[in-house]
Amino acid sequence: MEIYQKSPFSGKVFSPVLIWIAIFFLTCFLIPEPKVSAEADFSLGEKLIFSQGNSLLAKINPNGPEPKVVKRFTVITTAYSSTVWETDNDPFITAAGTWVRDGIVANNLLPLGTKIRLPELYGDKIFIVEDRMNWKKGNYHIDIWFSSYWEAKNFGAQRTYIEVLES
Repeated sequence: MEIYQKSPFSGKVFSPVLIWIAIFFLTCFLIPEPKVSAEADFSLGEKLIFSQGNSLLAKINPNGPEPKVVKRFTVITTAYSSTVWETDNDPFITAAGTWVRDGIVANNLLPLGTKIRLPELYGDKIFIVEDRMNWKKGNYHIDIWFSSYWEAKNFGAQRTYIEVLES
C-alpha cells in the first residue's frame, strides 16, 4: 500500500498562486513605465508649454515676474571671502547684519538690500548688496563673496556691467 501525501501546491491551490505570481512579475518587470518628462518638448509662445505631445501647461516663473532693470553701469568686479585679513573683526557677518552666503555682494554706492545682476559673468543670477567695502575702493566696484579664499583669489578682477533691479 502506497501512501501519497498531498502537496499544498497541487490542484486548485497551485493555479491561483501561479497566476498571481505571473501577474506580479509582468507588471513589475516586463511592462515599461511611461516616460514622464519634467521639461517641455517645445514652447508655444510665452504663456503656454506643449508637453509630452498631448498637454498644454501654463508657464510659470518660480521667482515671480521678471524684475525690471532700472539702471546699468560699468564696474570693476572682484571677490572676497570670510577671512580676517579681508574683512573686519567679524568675518561672517555682513554690514546689513546677516550671515554671509552665496549671492552676497559688497558695494559702497548702492543701498543695502539692492538687487543686482552681473549678466556677462552670471547670466540671470540675482545678487543682493548686503556688505560694504573699504572706502578706498570707490563706488563703482563690486565685491562678490565666495566661500573659500582660493575661489575668490582665482576670480581675480574683471571689468563688466551690472544691472540694478527694481525693488
